[in-house]
Amino acid sequence: MGDATIIGSKWRLVEVGRVVLLQTGPSAGRLAAIIEIIDHKRVLVDGPATDANPGGVARQAVALADVLLTAIVIADLPRASRHGTVEAAWEKAEVDSKWKASNWYKKRLQNDRRKALTDFDRFKVLRLKKQRRFEERKALAKVKASA
Repeated sequence: MGDATIIGSKWRLVEVGRVVLLQTGPSAGRLAAIIEIIDHKRVLVDGPATDANPGGVARQAVALADVLLTAIVIADLPRASRHGTVEAAWEKAEVDSKWKASNWYKKRLQNDRRKALTDFDRFKVLRLKKQRRFEERKALAKVKASA
């Protein structure tokens, strides 16, 4: 018989050490780590205050329906870790730099910047897009003419 190769799924699993993004409550938009699984619908989370995570997240039970699982995992985080242990593991795993390097974070920043634009700022963006489109079409016409 031939060899069988077993490849694990790429699903984001609910596990101790998984970094989550809170969606509701006073800590909405902040990162926290799962430190204990309470039952099939709730987890205990905790998150230190960092530059990428201002204010941090107080230890609390949250419903899994109210969080988004990220691809970041803090390896070997003990179950029910104290806040200091979570903070040290957070720094060791470089969660902030991984989060800032993710496309998810960059997209959130871009959306926040767009929401903060005034009418005049939106007009300036419109004019810049028109200028870029004009230059691109001019270069394309030049290439087609030479071909």
